[in-house]
Amino acid sequence: MSNKEFSRREFLRTIMAGVALGPAMMSVQRYSSNGIPTRPLGNTGEHVSIISMGGWDSVANKTDDESIRLMHEALDGGINFWDNAWEYHRGRAEEVMGKALADGSRRDKVFLMTKVCARDYNGVKRQLEESLGRLGTDRIDLWQFHSIQYDGDMERIFDPENGGLKAALEAKKQGKIRYIGFTGHRHPDIHLEMMKQGFQWDSVQMPLNILDAHYNSFQNKVLALANENGSGTIGMKSLAAQNARLPRELDLSPELCIRYSLSLPVSSLCLGFQTREELNTDLNIARNFTALTEDDVSRLLDKSRLPAQDGTIELYKNPAGYFGCSYHSGVLQNE
Repeated sequence: MSNKEFSRREFLRTIMAGVALGPAMMSVQRYSSNGIPTRPLGNTGEHVSIISMGGWDSVANKTDDESIRLMHEALDGGINFWDNAWEYHRGRAEEVMGKALADGSRRDKVFLMTKVCARDYNGVKRQLEESLGRLGTDRIDLWQFHSIQYDGDMERIFDPENGGLKAALEAKKQGKIRYIGFTGHRHPDIHLEMMKQGFQWDSVQMPLNILDAHYNSFQNKVLALANENGSGTIGMKSLAAQNARLPRELDLSPELCIRYSLSLPVSSLCLGFQTREELNTDLNIARNFTALTEDDVSRLLDKSRLPAQDGTIELYKNPAGYFGCSYHSGVLQNE
């Protein structure tokens, strides 16, 4: 056997070990009345829909009324996990979602997540109040520190006197938030450092797709450990962002890419849909979801190996090419 073939087999063995955890997650799935599976969010005791509605896309290229109709259709279709962030569209995403939640009894049907961009105590407290006001609610179900990727992010969050985590824990005690997590997409080692700080994160969000398996891989380094720690695992960028760049460049169907990510041991996969057609496509994928076989995974990984090797398609992993969270060092810099 050549060294090249041996390396390939070792790589596939490592990948399949992670994929093999997926059936354990699927074995505890439940099904909503609309046929959308739900999975446990780590050790929180919550069940969330296996796909969540991306907050940025929920208001992109639409009027407020169009966005609200789309959100209502998503909830009526079985997507009970709604994503957002303080920075999205300079606050408009939260404001419009608040209007959608105010209609009827929808707030009590939604597991609401938004993200905070500040790292310091005062900034975190201020952004929480702004998010609560925009969303028109007295509590946020899951509040995540957004896009951990810059030098000093972790140190500022964990500062015992002026850190953002101190503010988050106070807010949890006050009932303003229920669970605390973090997100990021730059490098898996940053996630590992956040998880080594002695705090029990309720959730960890990360990019998971067939490219990630080959390059600076969150799947290989972070996913299993987060599950072992009892954190809810939330996937994102199943199509590698950038207008579904992954399926276009590899000539794969978006459905196959999404099924790969959902075949991993994740609580939920955050999807961005901007139109009713995209929503219905994602609902159908979730309702009819079946896990990929080992042969399916092997073929996909072989096809993605060369395109993934330098991270070009996963632009968000490139510090020089992708900004990420627009609130840094206390300044809102862009959308």
